[in-house]
Amino acid sequence: MREATQLNHAPKVRTTLLPSGRSMPVLGQGTWRMGEDHARRKAEVAALRLGLDLGMNHIDTAEMYAEGGAEEVVAEAIAEQRADVFVVTKVYPHNATRHGAVEACERSLRRLQTDYIDLYLLHWRADVPLSQTFEAFQSLKESGKIREYGVSNFDVADLEESFGIFGGDEIANNQVLYNLGHRGIEWDLIRWCRARRIPITAYSPIGHNADEQKQILGNRAVKAVALRHGVTAVQIVLAWLMRQPDVVVIPKAVRPEHIRENRAAHDLKLTEREFKELDQAFPPPTRKIPLETS
Repeated sequence: MREATQLNHAPKVRTTLLPSGRSMPVLGQGTWRMGEDHARRKAEVAALRLGLDLGMNHIDTAEMYAEGGAEEVVAEAIAEQRADVFVVTKVYPHNATRHGAVEACERSLRRLQTDYIDLYLLHWRADVPLSQTFEAFQSLKESGKIREYGVSNFDVADLEESFGIFGGDEIANNQVLYNLGHRGIEWDLIRWCRARRIPITAYSPIGHNADEQKQILGNRAVKAVALRHGVTAVQIVLAWLMRQPDVVVIPKAVRPEHIRENRAAHDLKLTEREFKELDQAFPPPTRKIPLETS
């Protein structure tokens, strides 16, 4: 048994509002690749619990991650403090039918050992008609099994189509690839969502592979800003994203020093001059760029 949780006493990260008025923490913990190796489970659970103890009470997972294994890791990590944690999970596109999404959600609930999910996302769009997915989401919401629902990897055209379907106008969040090296959503997608008070969740916030992370974190401007503040390049990259009040980031970390590093980025304030320096190194889009995914 753990000692009395520190979560209620830790300084929690700030929140952004979903269209319904519910709050969503802007700094979460990702779980991609967790649950794949039982030998790492203890460390993974401890990592998530440390994040919670530091006030990072938002955990993002998916049924795809280790085919449900990551959800089981999350269940163990949040077992004694479920009510204080904002849990996000995602349904596979091939499971997102009228009945399939309900069944997939119920499997996720069992793995998470909870009776509700705070935010349930369609992981990406495939062949299942969106009308079926939103009908299932509506049913799950009405039954209390999910509190909010949203999408992932949706571009403006996908969202506009969704808003023309019953239930589609209740999308609460769009999770997309967004970092210094991938700024295409700034041309139109983020503004479209902002006009409808739909927060963006940025996945792969420091890069979606080792080469991209090296390119971003090793950039001269990023390193110069980090040196000026006496922090790491990772913290600069995360702070750059969190400067926007309606952008949520979900970095994944297992090592304690990385978890603390991510948490400290929340409190870092960059100057307008520094934002301009980063814009020069990683220019914003000057045209429409098709939505990028990892």
